[in-house]
Amino acid sequence: MSFRSILFGESEVHADLDAQEAPEFFHDLNLDQVVQSITAGRNEYRLMPFFHIPLHEVQWIDYRHEVFRALEDHGLLGSVHSFAQGMRRVRAHLDQAEKLYYKHQKESWFLDAVSIYCGVLGRLATDLSAANPKSRGLRAFHEFLTNHLQSGEFKSMATDAERLKKALSGISYSIRITGKRIIVGPRGSEPDYGADVLQTFEKFKQGEVKEYEFQFPSRPDMNHVEAAILDFVAQLNPELFLSLDEYCARNAGFVDGTIVRFDREIQFYVAFLDHVERFKRTGLSFCYPTVSDQSKEIRAIETFDLALADKLSRERASVVTNDFFLKGRDRILVVSGPNQGGKTTFARTFGQIHYLASLGCPVPGSAAKLYLFDRLFTHFEREEDIHNLSGKLEDDLLRVHRILEQARSRSIIIMNESFLSTTLNDALFLSKQVMRQIMGRDILCVTVTFLDELASMSESTVSMVSTVNPEDPALRTFKVVRRPADGLAYAAAIAEKYGLTYERIKGRIGGRAKGLVAP
Repeated sequence: MSFRSILFGESEVHADLDAQEAPEFFHDLNLDQVVQSITAGRNEYRLMPFFHIPLHEVQWIDYRHEVFRALEDHGLLGSVHSFAQGMRRVRAHLDQAEKLYYKHQKESWFLDAVSIYCGVLGRLATDLSAANPKSRGLRAFHEFLTNHLQSGEFKSMATDAERLKKALSGISYSIRITGKRIIVGPRGSEPDYGADVLQTFEKFKQGEVKEYEFQFPSRPDMNHVEAAILDFVAQLNPELFLSLDEYCARNAGFVDGTIVRFDREIQFYVAFLDHVERFKRTGLSFCYPTVSDQSKEIRAIETFDLALADKLSRERASVVTNDFFLKGRDRILVVSGPNQGGKTTFARTFGQIHYLASLGCPVPGSAAKLYLFDRLFTHFEREEDIHNLSGKLEDDLLRVHRILEQARSRSIIIMNESFLSTTLNDALFLSKQVMRQIMGRDILCVTVTFLDELASMSESTVSMVSTVNPEDPALRTFKVVRRPADGLAYAAAIAEKYGLTYERIKGRIGGRAKGLVAP
């Protein structure tokens, strides 16, 4: 296959890549935090847009999986790191050349950049040949790179660069300073006065002596005296410096565009692998999911919220994993249970791993089979905007309406505690109407709710419940399991809302007994 990109196929490339903004659901699913953490410290590569563009064909997800698997070879990954460091040096030399003022010095930095570039590409080609990766993308890039290095244009550029560097390093000249006058001339047969001085003082040497070495400051820019001397040296070697001028002009755009694109795009893989390695060291699993755009039978084993895991790992706290599956005509996971029991985290996890799978990335979990969606929508509770003339319920309904206008059978919808601002009966009525719309379009959905009745609406709904410690119901396990709703979730929420929990009532009774609470 001909090589164009290590990330995208012809049908997946976005011409306006850098203009891609984060999808609307990123904040709800905490994917903004995930991507921020993955790309931290790599600003020069502008990686964020790559995480804003999901793939829509299974073959290109497989293409990325192959690259990820190849880079799990530490030897090959080390080669890519060395390549990136080398390209960074090339850019630094070119940037410095642009900042310099004197012509001959600018050309020297440019020549060094070319020499580094040629060496970096040669080493990468050798390393890829030795690694012989199974990835179609890396094999295609290796073929491109080999052809590029064997082209007459590249060979001429590399050979001429080494010839010029060798010739320039072989120049010798003399400087004679008389008062304020400096005379630059060819190197003659002047005696080595340094050797004479050492010989004269050798007889005074008594055993080992302390050496006094001075480190003179080295700055890239030259002063006017140094520049003038270099100009005189150029006049003494006109043919060589003319060749240098012509070489720099001829190879001004020597960095190949495909190499530049590969240097940037390969960091998508490197950044993600570096990020997940932290979690693997704590015992958490990542896997390459089986992804289908046909079957809606999905499952995930030992999966978890990547944003929450990042936070917990920094606090050295343990991460709770969960499982889920849908089979047959199952389409909707209805998640209920007590407050602060991990329901929203479970819903975010569902969305996160499906989105990461659509990027062709490994996903949290020991095994996964996921669906390749066309659009992903979220409806999470929003704080009421005092500048919005509509009320909270109206705003919820408008957002749900917009989702249902756009959602199709290949979409995924994640809803989190919708319609909390209204009465129980109204919330149940509205939720059922929305659920009927979702079921009618055969859409995959997760809904977090206190309305247990939704879990048994039809054969396509599946009940999942966040559990508590059986010995102490006040303790959450953060495990969400597949079982019928127990009918206690909304009662607990109502009790909390109106201050009717056991602890709150007990506190008021105690306060009243002491005369601290008005009857």
